[in-house]
Amino acid sequence: MQLSISPDNPLEWLALRADIVPWPLAHVQIMPVVAKAVLEAADKGVFEAVAAGADTVAAVAQTCNLHPKATRELMGLLTALRYFKYQNERFTLTKSARKWVLKDNPESVYGMMLFNNRVMWPWLDKMGEYLQTGKGIHYHDHLTAEQWQYYQNAMLAATGTEAKEFGRKAPVAKTATDMLDIGGSHGQHSVALCRRIPALRSTILDLPEAIEQAAPLLARLGLGERVQHRPGNALTDDFGHEQYDVILMSSLAHHFNDEQNRAVAQKVARALRPGGVYIINEFIRPETGAKPELVGGSTDLFYGLTSTAGNYSIAEIKDWQAGAGLKPHRVINYLTIPGRAMVVAKK
Repeated sequence: MQLSISPDNPLEWLALRADIVPWPLAHVQIMPVVAKAVLEAADKGVFEAVAAGADTVAAVAQTCNLHPKATRELMGLLTALRYFKYQNERFTLTKSARKWVLKDNPESVYGMMLFNNRVMWPWLDKMGEYLQTGKGIHYHDHLTAEQWQYYQNAMLAATGTEAKEFGRKAPVAKTATDMLDIGGSHGQHSVALCRRIPALRSTILDLPEAIEQAAPLLARLGLGERVQHRPGNALTDDFGHEQYDVILMSSLAHHFNDEQNRAVAQKVARALRPGGVYIINEFIRPETGAKPELVGGSTDLFYGLTSTAGNYSIAEIKDWQAGAGLKPHRVINYLTIPGRAMVVAKK
């Protein structure tokens, strides 16, 4: 996936073609304002207000307790971004925005918007220091109970569509009965796969502070005892011997360094039954010299800043699995989240 600057008319096309438009200004001036405006709009309840019938600037400002002039400016930008339509002096949410930003919609990314605005945004101030020292924040060590709650809701929001695709496409045998979901918190991936495979049960291994906030989210998914949490730590806990038909590690490898990921793979190999699969679900860093990819590249830098590790290439992930004695099986790229893939190995 890439972001591009699109001309609105032939003159703009010619200006871009002639390279007389200082396009870096879009990155340094426009995009930061856009990102923060969307986050604040979600946090202040602007999208919800319009959905509930506040269809003028004055009504939105009054409903959300905002300044009228500032609200007019915000609504103008959000309309340009296609969150709203403006017709007959009235604002309405676009169909797509209604799907993705209203907090009660099952596919909404509202939880991620709230987390990024209230917890993550200040971390970006540390970027310069990170670039100088290479020392990241390692945010899991510093989250308060309230921030853990925001974080778990964010992870739930970020993986809603992906989990459904995972449930459909994960190459797991119909006869599978036992699954270990390492760092699975909210349990959406486990639930999606268990719904596809009736005999499958899943154990989610996660940090106690994560489980405390994620347990209510898992309970809402309605799988009961078939998907349960177990407090633990992927780096220190033993996974057992030939206990599982499938082991999933989703969005966790980027928090670990190479040595740690290799150690986890060794434990996974021991814990898998013959024929079992190890699925590493991750943002992928493009191979050197390959076509640039915005999602993989930006998340690589972000996780370096915030978790001290970063993304890995397909080849690196396969090497962990092969080093543990597992056989390469499949790589499945996501359609719903470009830049992510399942890298699957089999015992």
